[in-house]
Amino acid sequence: MSLLEVRDLSIRYDEATVVDALSFAVDAGESVGLVGESGSGKSQTALAILRLLPRQARVGGSIRFDETELLSATEQTLNRLRAERIGIVFQDPLQALNPYLRIGRQLREILVRHELANGMEADARVIHMLGRVGLPDPHRQYHAYPHQLSGGMRQRVMLASALIAEPDLLIADEPTTALDVTVQAQILELLEEVRDETALLLITHDLAVVAGYCERMLVLKKGRLVDAGATTSLFASPGHAHTRVLLDASPRIDRVDIPPPATGVSILGIEAAEVSYAEAGKKRLQAVRDVSFSLRAGETVAVVGESGSGKSSLVRAMLGLVPMQAGRAVYAGAPLEGPVESRSLTQRRDLQLVFQDPIGALNPQMRVHDIVGESLLVQEPELSSVARTARVVEALEQVGLSDQYLGRYPHQLSGGQAQRVAIARALILGPKVLICDEAVAALDGSVRQQVLALLRKVQLETGLSILFITHDLAVVRAISHRVLVMYMGRMVEFAENAALFSAPRHPYTRALIDAVPVPDPVAPSKKAPLMGEVPSVLQPPPGCVFHPRCEYVEDVCRISLPTAQDVKGVRVVCHRAQELDL
Repeated sequence: MSLLEVRDLSIRYDEATVVDALSFAVDAGESVGLVGESGSGKSQTALAILRLLPRQARVGGSIRFDETELLSATEQTLNRLRAERIGIVFQDPLQALNPYLRIGRQLREILVRHELANGMEADARVIHMLGRVGLPDPHRQYHAYPHQLSGGMRQRVMLASALIAEPDLLIADEPTTALDVTVQAQILELLEEVRDETALLLITHDLAVVAGYCERMLVLKKGRLVDAGATTSLFASPGHAHTRVLLDASPRIDRVDIPPPATGVSILGIEAAEVSYAEAGKKRLQAVRDVSFSLRAGETVAVVGESGSGKSSLVRAMLGLVPMQAGRAVYAGAPLEGPVESRSLTQRRDLQLVFQDPIGALNPQMRVHDIVGESLLVQEPELSSVARTARVVEALEQVGLSDQYLGRYPHQLSGGQAQRVAIARALILGPKVLICDEAVAALDGSVRQQVLALLRKVQLETGLSILFITHDLAVVRAISHRVLVMYMGRMVEFAENAALFSAPRHPYTRALIDAVPVPDPVAPSKKAPLMGEVPSVLQPPPGCVFHPRCEYVEDVCRISLPTAQDVKGVRVVCHRAQELDL
């Protein structure tokens, strides 16, 4: 008898079926990956297991946990099973955790409510679990509120809350999707380490995560189970065409055709840029410190680093969306000065931005025709409405959309379609530079692959230069010509794609590369992930800002700030760059 048995599960909302005749089982101690693209029914299945679906959901079939039928169980039975027997880790811990309660009290309440511990014993168990999931100074974090913790620390708290009652089954619903690659590696290693004999149902769209942490995998497509089996077997020989599509769309940092070096002239340059923001009191948050780089015509430069590294601040200052306190930006030989609204129409036309969240970036009250064509009203007001519509249709066709989308609103588009509309809006003016700020981070693998192919196609056809901001190094490997690595507002390495991935010169770059999971269950295990949290930018460490997390640290690193140097054609900021073999 399996620990969890799902039989013919169906979930409907009015006329829409989101899960259709789904059957699977999870044995005690087993790790199973439930994979599929957005809308395939993964999260709906997880919520159905815990009976957390909204009232309008119509659920049929059977879900048995340790011989107890959950779909017909009383609230008393469900409350006993939740947390005590079945734990869950949600994708967004900031929404899942109560913002009004301290971390310790939230975990303590689980033990007290389920009569597992009380008083000092409950406090001791909470502090022990916070330490076990890797939170620094668990006694202090016990008294912290969720908003006082970083994203990685909040996800550790979610994992602690799911495991503190020592459940038999742990459901992890996209537990690392919103995290940096280094934090993702920490959380996944931690999940494997602390779950002991707890069974794991890992819900994700990332096949690389499944490859490294699941014994079996289940593949969903539009609510139906289309493939199932041992992870190694399905990766080697998929049983369904959709599984092959997902595997082909999963970027691999170890196998990719990298673009040849770009040879165009420099079209955009940043020189010694400094960006800061006012904080409470007289302190200023120094988001970017002394960063310089260039972008050539027809080239893609990727800017990578963990959250808070200054990637977006650097680009926003270059575009005039926030002030640049020092340094300068130069485009086509002319300075980019002042706020965006004070710049020339030519500069504003030639530099276009694509945001991370396409739905949030598109006006919900405007149709696609007006969204894409709006900039023409400013830049080319002499165009007739017929000519403007023709240009909009041409831009949509350039990104693979037909004129049938002209009358749609953003909410009537899928994530991939919305991002294509956002790219069409940016391309309609024929820009020379396109800035993509995490433009594919929220997209499924196959849609992400389509958007990246689209950008490469447009670049080859038009000579477009692209500045690509991301934390996904597998994507960087596939699309970039050169890579700028940032840490705590500073450049640490700037190199050609091939040189950076084959022989990184900075320990932080090496750690980022090692943290990227590979979608191959038989791939050799990588080094232990980079540990620790990024220090506060308000109180940066002395000397090299990376030294508290660096395994190669020496005394000089703790005292002296390193300067940039050229090592075998690579610009690197590290005291030991000449001697380290990474």
